[in-house]
Amino acid sequence: MRNYYLLFVFICFFSQLKAQTFSLKDLESQFLQNNLQLIANKFNISKAEALIVQEKLWQNPSLTVDNINLWSNKSFETMPNVIGNFGSKQQINMDIQQLIETAGKRKKRIAIKSLERNAAQFEFEELLRQLKLELRTNFHSLGRIQLAEEQLNSVYHLFSQLNDQYKIQSDKQHVSHVSYIRVNTELIGIQKELVDLLAEKNEKIQKLRILTQNPNLQLAELNFDDSHKIIETPIPLHLKDKVYDQNISLQAIKNEISISEKQVVLEKAQKIPNINVLMNYERGGNVMNNFIGVGANIDLPLFNRNKGNIQSAKLQVQQNQATYLSKENEISNEVDKLCNQLNFFRKNLKDWKINSENEHSKVLENYIKYLNEKQVTLLEFIDFSQVFREAQQAYLELTEKYLITFEELQYTIGKDI
Repeated sequence: MRNYYLLFVFICFFSQLKAQTFSLKDLESQFLQNNLQLIANKFNISKAEALIVQEKLWQNPSLTVDNINLWSNKSFETMPNVIGNFGSKQQINMDIQQLIETAGKRKKRIAIKSLERNAAQFEFEELLRQLKLELRTNFHSLGRIQLAEEQLNSVYHLFSQLNDQYKIQSDKQHVSHVSYIRVNTELIGIQKELVDLLAEKNEKIQKLRILTQNPNLQLAELNFDDSHKIIETPIPLHLKDKVYDQNISLQAIKNEISISEKQVVLEKAQKIPNINVLMNYERGGNVMNNFIGVGANIDLPLFNRNKGNIQSAKLQVQQNQATYLSKENEISNEVDKLCNQLNFFRKNLKDWKINSENEHSKVLENYIKYLNEKQVTLLEFIDFSQVFREAQQAYLELTEKYLITFEELQYTIGKDI
């Protein structure tokens, strides 16, 4: 009894594993958790944050110890001992210096590093959107491949039976050998289409495995039920207003403009010289035995007032602003193009659904019946089957184009619709 119970549990567990399917959201969840390229790129954000911490630190003071005598001569003046009986003839000089940056240079560099951290964040988000677009387009392509494979297999099964029948009839000389060759040739053509489809399927599924880091992913485990919801999703109005605020590329260029503007401010501050504050201790080197003095040094900005770097930084601002306007125009045109394509695809899909799915399938069934009843010739049946396959393939490809164009629109906007 115990053995039967264990067998029952095993069968139930195996059935659950076998029935497991992955929707697009499931794959995206795996992608976000496991994709190594994303994980590696995310370290750039942490590195940029570490550089902000580093930039906040003051520079270390500089200590110099020199003028230490290793021996003395007769002219040496005796001084009090330093420790015990040591030091009466010992000379030494020590300097300590600290750099003090003027005009808020350190704060200005911190502001730039903070913006560079934002740049790393935008770079990560751009990579995320690109990889997510690749994942979604491959997923939708596999949806088309799955349906095409099912339809092609049914046609292949039909022609395989027809080929066997004509082979027998040809051997008995009830039909011409040319008719058998014609059916056999069409069967070989369908086999080639299946082989090409299999190669494409393997390529697409392999890309999904890499993106999700799921090496055992199979086409049969994918659930495409939500794809029709995308086709039914209306395209919002005023998309361009959202694009200007949400597109990652535009945000990244805006950030680059801010960085270049901060760089101009920093370069202007660089023309103001920094100050080195120093303190000096000298033993046995002056009229005072233990001399302590303070001082400062500063570069005089007579010849170099950093004009070249300031001008270069200003030109960088203008260059980034021009780049932003160019990208803005490019994205605006891209949104118009994608929206027009989606409207065109949607209209054709609606017309096709009415005229294609019902009528073509029924006509194919009727042609099979007509062929068996010899109401149509073999050539007429083969011609129609080819046209039927081409029509079904065109419908699936149109659906795929709509889904991929929709994903490209979402990628361009920067957010999911």
